[in-house]
Amino acid sequence: MSESEHTTVGRRRFLAGGAAIGSGALLAGCTSNKAPDTATADVKSAGTAGAGNDKPGKQVTIGFSAPAADHGWMSAITKNARAQAEQYTDVSIEAVEGTNDVNAQISQVQTLIGKKVDVLVILPFDGKALTSVGQQAMDAGIPVVNVDRAFDTPLAYRTWIGGDNYGMGLNAGLYIGRTLKAKGVHSPVIGEIAGIDNLELTKQRSTGFKTGLAKYGFSVGVRQAADFTADSGQQVMSNVLQARSHLDAVWNHDDDQGIGVEAAIKQAGRSEFFMVGGAGSKHAMQEIKTGSSVLKATVVYPSNMSASAIRIARLIAQKKAMGDLVGQDLPSSITLFSAIVTKDNVDQYLPGAFS
Repeated sequence: MSESEHTTVGRRRFLAGGAAIGSGALLAGCTSNKAPDTATADVKSAGTAGAGNDKPGKQVTIGFSAPAADHGWMSAITKNARAQAEQYTDVSIEAVEGTNDVNAQISQVQTLIGKKVDVLVILPFDGKALTSVGQQAMDAGIPVVNVDRAFDTPLAYRTWIGGDNYGMGLNAGLYIGRTLKAKGVHSPVIGEIAGIDNLELTKQRSTGFKTGLAKYGFSVGVRQAADFTADSGQQVMSNVLQARSHLDAVWNHDDDQGIGVEAAIKQAGRSEFFMVGGAGSKHAMQEIKTGSSVLKATVVYPSNMSASAIRIARLIAQKKAMGDLVGQDLPSSITLFSAIVTKDNVDQYLPGAFS
């Protein structure tokens, strides 16, 4: 999530696993000797640019390490990476079991280094703690694609790819401000259900949100932090609703947490406000599409970044350039856009939503 919102949470109990797959359209195309299916349709649809990279090249082994798949978004990260690797006949993936134990992840990455994989894709449980093992890999001549939770130094990775936490908050704030202005609301009461306050990503999201609202002369009226779980979301939102008899809009930082937030709203029988979610879950997008709740939009934090990381890793190992970019070298940093998903464009984003 930059350190992700999914650092310390358990998998929510409200929805089952499974994930739609996607990846960045700027990256090279992909090939497959398999018939298309719903699990890989979004991966395949992204592979339209850079036709020269579609062709099988040097056989490469990609090592993959990520935290435990104990949350909808994190589960999608691992599934998307595996699904993307399966699209290539010239790629084999060495994926270690996901863990939230920093020392265990360091040991697993060291094992991959010992196996002399061609390139590593790592989403660290803790970017700072795993920086040294990222450097070990780079020093051993194994390029590292660092996903989302950033290592402390560029010496630990060849390319970083991740989401834009500030941009999430900014776009949520701009959407809420724009919508309230269009409704003619002049002094709105705006709520914010944040994630874990001691995480840098939460601070970035909140800062962006304030900036977006400020453009329209608005500010946050009530803010409470939860723990990125459905249970915590329900408890915190219940407290907010009891404290405030009227709200005009709410931004909830995380769609998994939002399951509980929505439950509290329904339990209280409140509907005078609209809500914006965060991250882009399938559940949230289906709610937006049906228009059956106060949830009217969500801000995407792409879980398909791991699929893009696999693509990048393959290009690095095969010494290829990126489709649609001029030049021989791949970027050292890629920040993904946090799009606002509404009823008007939900069908465009729903195939890549996480479960």
